[in-house]
Amino acid sequence: MLDPFFTPFPLFKELAQPLCDTLHLYSLPLHIHEILSAFAVYHIIFEYIAAPLSTALLPTRYTSLSWESKLRWNMHCVSLVQSISISVLALWVMCVDQERKTMNLEERLWGYTGAAGMVQALSTGCLLTYTLGFRPVFNYYGCVFMLYELSTPFLNMHWFFDKLGMTGSKAQLYNGLALVSVFFSCRLVWGAYSSFNIYKDVWDALHITNDTKFDSRPEMMIHGQDRLLPWWLVVLYLGGHVTLQVLNVFWLGRMIAAIRKRFSPKVKVNGKAK
Repeated sequence: MLDPFFTPFPLFKELAQPLCDTLHLYSLPLHIHEILSAFAVYHIIFEYIAAPLSTALLPTRYTSLSWESKLRWNMHCVSLVQSISISVLALWVMCVDQERKTMNLEERLWGYTGAAGMVQALSTGCLLTYTLGFRPVFNYYGCVFMLYELSTPFLNMHWFFDKLGMTGSKAQLYNGLALVSVFFSCRLVWGAYSSFNIYKDVWDALHITNDTKFDSRPEMMIHGQDRLLPWWLVVLYLGGHVTLQVLNVFWLGRMIAAIRKRFSPKVKVNGKAK
């Protein structure tokens, strides 16, 4: 599926090409305009939209926050917009990109579609860790693991409820239940399943030879015909996923503890709440 975003400006592409070639990020010049656009949008929301909009909608609450809390509030506003938009785009691409749906082993690891590249680019505008996908490598799995962001809007709302004086409210309770449910589903269940799939693909790829032939489509392998999979990249990428899965279990425990703390009845000792 072609990139539905507008085509890059030739000047941006020409300026980015030498550095991208040096770093082996061969498909990044095709998406440099999307990275810059996403960064600009996130910055504008943080710097020029979050504060005045929050002041207009919540004049008492927002203006009473400390400078540090206002800064964090604006960051959560950006995170809320980014996580919702990326989750929707990733789900959309996974549903409508027919080429991506029929990828074989070679295409899943080294193949490329413009739509999946767009999702990675818009995410890179916020988190530079996604630049590895522009080698391109694991382009197929970019949208898969982007679904981790499905739980982030609920996490942001949980923080907002605290700052709005709604700690312990029914709204925060329902949001907390949704947060734990979605976090468990998308990060632990879906994450473990998807991690197993990518581990299996990498294991199979490490055992193929130069003589191994795949019925891959040339337009999808335009940037990955050499099928390079250096060990440092395998260790960095897969090691990062293992670490993230361990952290997900830890974070889930912290979330449950935080929610229980807000809704557990207070125990009184000598007439005082403890």
